[in-house]
Amino acid sequence: MAADTSPDDDVPSGAPAVRVRAFTLTSGRTTPRVDLPVEATLRRLGAATAGPVESHLTRILEVCDRRSVAEVSALVAMPIGVVRVLLADLVELGQVRVQTTIQEDSSFAERRELIERTLRGLRTL
Repeated sequence: MAADTSPDDDVPSGAPAVRVRAFTLTSGRTTPRVDLPVEATLRRLGAATAGPVESHLTRILEVCDRRSVAEVSALVAMPIGVVRVLLADLVELGQVRVQTTIQEDSSFAERRELIERTLRGLRTL
C-alpha cells in the first residue's frame, strides 16, 4: 500500500511528510477480536517500552493507562475504530487489561465501584 505524502508545517520545506492511511495500521481489520466498548477503562500491564516496537502501538500504550478507549483515541489522534482494533491486539499480547464495565446484571456494589472510579478519574483531571 502506498502512503500519502503532503507538506506539513512541522517538516522542513521541501521534505514531504508521510501519513499512513488508518487501515494500514490494522492490516485492513475493522473489528477488534476483543469486546472493547468505547467507554471501557484500560490498564497498562507494564512499561510502554516493554512491548511492541511499532510507534503507533507505543503511543497508545503511553496514554492508555486509566483512560477509556474513547479518550485514548482522542489523545493519539486516531479514528476510534482503528484504536479499538489496536487496543484489542495489545490486550491479546498481555500489554493492556480492560476493566469491567456495568452489565445488565451488575450488582449494586459493582455499579457503585464504577461510579467511584469515574469520580476519582474526574478529580485527577
